[in-house]
Parts: sequence; structure tokens; C-alpha cells
Amino acid sequence: MLNKTLLSIAALAIFTVIPTFGAPATGCNKIKFTGSYIRTVQTLPLPDGSSHSTLFQLNLNADGTAVQNWTGFLDFAINSGAGSPYIGSWTCRADGKLIVTLISASYGVVPAGSSPDVTAQDISLVFHTKTTYLYSVDDANTLTRVAARSRSYQNNEDATDPNGGHLGTLSTASVVFTRLVATDDDLLVP
Repeated sequence: MLNKTLLSIAALAIFTVIPTFGAPATGCNKIKFTGSYIRTVQTLPLPDGSSHSTLFQLNLNADGTAVQNWTGFLDFAINSGAGSPYIGSWTCRADGKLIVTLISASYGVVPAGSSPDVTAQDISLVFHTKTTYLYSVDDANTLTRVAARSRSYQNNEDATDPNGGHLGTLSTASVVFTRLVATDDDLLVP
């Protein structure tokens, strides 16, 4: 009887463990995901009718900090405004999903002569935006954004108030970021 019991326990242990050997590791609690990720975004048509291929550059640092930049921010800053880099932090949920919270500033155009201090057209702070993103960590080189929601604060509101500002709608559009991998391939081309 003891042998049958031990055999049953051993069989149960084997069948419980075997599925985990074949399953690929997923999620931020199993994959080394820190590093730099990018995605391409086409800008809206510019005044001259052209469009730029811009990048979102997301850096996830090992210390839990995060920085995202959009290369299109400075296109025509004097005529249409601009924005700051997105600065914040990340954490890994128990289910393996990655949460990234970033805050940025947006600047609008101040026309020349709009006040005694403005002698030439310039830009000025309009609002701050705090955005929380949810990513799946698909593999060592791919993050997929599965949800995002922003909270906007006017320039006279306290952007550190977690319940202040205006909460926007939840976006569940999928957006893929790919790791920017260091390689010497271009250096080896004759």
C-alpha cells in the first residue's frame, strides 16, 4: 500500500511539472525585459503636405525608472507647440503584466505681442499628462501595450495629485514595441 501511495505521489508530481518544461517563460516576472524599445508612428500630414516617420523610444531601466520620448515633438514647435519627454517608473504585476506610469508636459504657442513680455512668438506650458500603460511582456524583445489611460492637469493644477485633473477614457488598442538590440552588423559591412 505504501508503494502504491508513493508511486501515485511521484506520478502526480511528474505530470504537474512536465507542462512547465515545454511552456515558454512569459511576463515581466520571468523574462529580462529592461532595455530600450521603439515603435514607428507616421505623423499627420504637415503644412507642406509631407509626413514624417517618427519613433516612440521607451527606456525601461533596471532601477524601476522609465523614460519615453517621441521624436515628433519638436516638429514645428514654434508654430504648433511641443512636449517634454515622458518620465516615470514601472512595476511588474503578479500576473506578469508590466505597468508603466509616465508624466509629460505639453506646450502651446504664445503669439508675439499677446502680452507685454512676449515680443516674439514662443511656447508656454499648457498642461501635464500622467499616463498609465499596461504591457504584456511577450518575449525578450517584444512588449505589447494592451491598455492605457491618461489623467490631464491644466497648468494651474497640481500634477502630483493622484485624483486631480481630468481622467480620460480607457484605450485598449494594441501597440507593439520592439527592443532596440545592440549589434555590430553595420560595422562589419565592407
